[in-house]
Amino acid sequence: MGKNTATILFIGDIVGKPGLQIVSHMLKGFKSKYSLDFVICNGENAHNGKGMSNEALHQLQEAGVDVITGGNHTWNNFNFFDTLKTHPAVLRPQNYPKGAYGKGYGIYQLPNGLGDIAVINLQGRTFMNPIDCPFRTADWVLKQLSDKVRFIFVDMHAEATAEKIALGWHLDGKVSALIGTHTHVQTADEQILPGGTAYCSDAGMTGPHKSVIGMQIKSATDRFLYQTPHKYECAEEDVHLSAILIQLDPATGKATGIERIIYPAFNRGVIV
Repeated sequence: MGKNTATILFIGDIVGKPGLQIVSHMLKGFKSKYSLDFVICNGENAHNGKGMSNEALHQLQEAGVDVITGGNHTWNNFNFFDTLKTHPAVLRPQNYPKGAYGKGYGIYQLPNGLGDIAVINLQGRTFMNPIDCPFRTADWVLKQLSDKVRFIFVDMHAEATAEKIALGWHLDGKVSALIGTHTHVQTADEQILPGGTAYCSDAGMTGPHKSVIGMQIKSATDRFLYQTPHKYECAEEDVHLSAILIQLDPATGKATGIERIIYPAFNRGVIV
């Protein structure tokens, strides 16, 4: 007999060794606590803060991650190109021009008789590279998936919240969940849209939060102060895991619950 709920965890942008280490340390316990059936993460910053590596891939898979999505930094590490071309668990945004290394969606088997899940990786265009349209690309992928899967998860890697929200409405009722990445700041707009699609504008950052979105504070502030380039170096302190927990109905593929996770919680003081 299959489960009556499919439980998916999506881990927000993993940044450098600190992000990899907290996933390795925490994910086994999360799997047990939430009875997870499938784990997806965005790993485009896992290699020293930019790009992916075979070492990071191995560490994430050892920790229990099933699929790793990407974004505009996916190609930063040239040594990862061969893996990007061939590894079934590694995705990059589908709407890059034809000929770009890698693939933008895949179909994966869930345990416990739940069937299959499709994972789609897309990237926005507002304030980012002028690549192919993520809306029309999503429509094209859904046609390829027609009648093949009931569960469909979308990672929308984008700068502008409006672009993510618009795509959420565009795909409402057509996908199980659409979660945004890229800004490294978790948003408090998690919800289930009227058509049954779980939505959140950004899953947040898994990595060092005593930083500027993962970067060492002085380098980041000097870039703004002097308007000149400064070396990107990954920060190390105050590490948190940011994720989105989603529950789906196996009969319909629609979302039945969504919850934001930040562990450990931030220090918010006490309001009296």
